[in-house]
Amino acid sequence: MTDLATVLRANGRRLTPQRRRIVEALAGLGHATPDAVAAQVGADGGASVPLSTIYRGLEALEALGVVSHTHLDHRAPTYHLTGHADHVHLVCRACGRIDEVPASAATEFVAQISASRGFAADVTHMAVHGVCAECRS
Repeated sequence: MTDLATVLRANGRRLTPQRRRIVEALAGLGHATPDAVAAQVGADGGASVPLSTIYRGLEALEALGVVSHTHLDHRAPTYHLTGHADHVHLVCRACGRIDEVPASAATEFVAQISASRGFAADVTHMAVHGVCAECRS
């Protein structure tokens, strides 16, 4: 949490109890929607935090590079700590399981897109949808 406080102070922000609790919730959950973060924060024994505060906290933390988000489906974005953002998400359409593979697994794909279109893809912000091994068997 000390590094988080340093990052926030360096950007003219404070480490509020709400922001600390949001980061702690994400650390425990891994990937989480704002609603899941709110539920985790609500279960930590502290004072209740309105959902609007959770959304504003996530936005502020993302602007500072502490958290990032991805869209695993067409609903709410899923947030995770930035240090955990070095992967591509795999989403099973059958059971909803979310898995991940290192971003390096998409190196050839990214290179092909760059060579053919000049486009620099950020695969850590994407989700690949399909069917997991368990559902396939």
